[in-house]
Parts: sequence; C-alpha cells; structure tokens
Amino acid sequence: MTSTHQSSVAVIGATGQQGRSVVDALHDADVPVRALVRNPDSSAAQALRAAGAEVVQADQEDGQSLTDGLTDVAALFYMTTFEGPQGPTGEVRRGHAVADAADRAKVPHVVYSSVGGAERGTGIPHFESKFDVEKRLRDLVPATILRPVFFMENLTAQLTPNEDGEIVIRMPMPGDVPVQMVAVRDIGRAAARLLVEPGAIDGDAVELAGDELSLDLVAARAGEVFGVPARFESIPLEYLGDDEDLKAMFRWFAEGSSYRADLAQSRSLVAEVSDVRSWLVTQRRQELVEQGA
Repeated sequence: MTSTHQSSVAVIGATGQQGRSVVDALHDADVPVRALVRNPDSSAAQALRAAGAEVVQADQEDGQSLTDGLTDVAALFYMTTFEGPQGPTGEVRRGHAVADAADRAKVPHVVYSSVGGAERGTGIPHFESKFDVEKRLRDLVPATILRPVFFMENLTAQLTPNEDGEIVIRMPMPGDVPVQMVAVRDIGRAAARLLVEPGAIDGDAVELAGDELSLDLVAARAGEVFGVPARFESIPLEYLGDDEDLKAMFRWFAEGSSYRADLAQSRSLVAEVSDVRSWLVTQRRQELVEQGA
C-alpha cells in the first residue's frame, strides 16, 4: 500500500481498538492522520498526538463539530457502536450525524466499518442499525463499506488459564459450528488500504475474515500455542440475561451459515491476514513480554 494523499485522512473513533488500528496502519503507510475525538485531553488522545496524529475535538452528538473536523480531509474512516445511550437507535442517530457531516464537508471518500451480514436481513438489532447507517451514507457521499466478521479479540479475556491451569473458552453456541473471525489489526490494515486505494476491491463493499474455525478447534489451537490444556464449553443463551440483541446474534451463529466472507478476497486486500493460530501466537508473545519472560 502506498500513499498519494497530501491532505490528512480523518479517523473517528481513533481512541478505540478499531480506530486506533486504522491510525496505526495509516501511519505505517506515511499517511497523515486527523483523529476526531470527544476529549482531546484524554490519555488515549495524548497517545495519538505523541504518535504523530493531529487531534481535533469532535463529537458524534454535535454535527457542527463533526463538519468542522472533516473540512479539507482526503478521506474519512468511522465506525459506530450500539453500546451507550439508546442502544441501536442511538447508533443510527450518531451514524447518520457523521454521514450528514461528511456530506456537508464534501469528504471525497468514506470507509465505514459495519459488520459481516449487515445487508442480509439478519434481524439482529445492532446489525440492522449498522445497515441503516450504510444506506444513509451511500445516499450522501462516495463510500466503501467494510464488513468485518467476529473479532478474534473477543477471545482475549478467555485465554488466561483458570486455577486448574486450563484454558476454557465459553460462548452460548455449539462448539462444532464454524465461525469466521478476523483480527482487529487486519481491520485497520484493510480500512487503511481502502482509504488510500478505493479501487482495491471490486464494488463498494467487502466482508473481511482471516479464518474460519469451530470453537472446538479454536480451543485446540489455544492449547497448542499456550502449552496448556484447553477446551470449549457451550453455555446456555440464558447466561446473556435479558440481552435479546446478543441472543439473536448467537442464534444466528448457531445456524452455521452466518458470515460469508471470501477468505481469498480478504487475503488479496490484506497481505498476510492473520489466521487464528498466528493471532494466538501474537497474544502469547505479548503475554510473555508483559510477564518479563
């Protein structure tokens, strides 16, 4: 990936894991970054500034600050979340606000990180909300939709061995159903390439994945890499309490044909995209560094 941008690329959500991965990938390509953040004095914002990003105050609840922050940028990356006020309804409102601001600021190209399957009528509330944002964005500005699948990072907290020295990965779905997964770092690398090179894919949307494995096999890989016993344990949906949104998502996973990313296309977009084993190896190395080993 090479940069032809003279103006900065704007990143909204730059203090979060997805946004920061985009910032890092853009820096690797020598692309100047303008990070739009709610609190420019936060430690995360200060870290962005120290890494070389221009940090600008902007809030997805404040359309004028968004428009001001997006003026004269070469492109924009953003994502939305259903976490926070009003759940998916709030996500739609904030996503529309960014799309409207990009239109007012005449942003030449936008990359929006949605979710794999958003366009397929899943009925999952936080998938439907992202598809709503997709539609608004496409109506207003030139846009490419990046649809990542299940984040490998969702497994991180479960990789610590228990008191018996065993890794146990627990989720409310069967262990023998394949699930497509992607590393957050690769989302950033894919987004950065599309921001610099919009024609890197055919069409205006791509579902992104690095691997497809059952959770039984993910646990087996974890055991091999970490050198401890490991297993997957299916838990009832009731463990999710009254969260009907997540229950709908795990029911969808259990159907076995949920995500439909083309792994070859993902590899063509992101060189050396991580599979589960290589991602686990990276996690293990980081753990050893933190332990001073």
